[in-house]
Amino acid sequence: MLTIAPADLSSPEVVALIALLDAELSERYPEPGANHFRLDGDDVGAGRGALLIARWGDEVVGCGAVRVLDPGTAEIKRMFTLPEARGRGVGRALLVGLERAARELGVTRLVLETGTRQHEALGLYQSHGFRVIPLFGEYLDSPDTSVCMAKNLDG
Repeated sequence: MLTIAPADLSSPEVVALIALLDAELSERYPEPGANHFRLDGDDVGAGRGALLIARWGDEVVGCGAVRVLDPGTAEIKRMFTLPEARGRGVGRALLVGLERAARELGVTRLVLETGTRQHEALGLYQSHGFRVIPLFGEYLDSPDTSVCMAKNLDG
């Protein structure tokens, strides 16, 4: 059974998932200067964001976070599903949970950045109602590898 629950960014399970995410991104984007955009504990603190972990039974299979950027907008960060758990609805369940967390934080718009070579992620986000937007913030310096997307939560 798949469950989605809050987690601590510094927990060993989350640290291990983020390390696997960074390793996968390094393989997909080996060119010099590729950036994996970090997430800090303050970003997911009470009232500022949330970090969720996905479990299939007792096995940790994925994670994702949301952080408030401004009073109306939050950003999805560090979405990851273990390769062996992909195609089983983990990413979709994490997105639903993150959307719920964003609403609880009072935001009406979600934004995110993903990579141009992450076709699975692009498909997941598009199927979940996200649309491509111009690059923003820290992603402005990576036009060849970043795709930014947004979804309004008020409709």
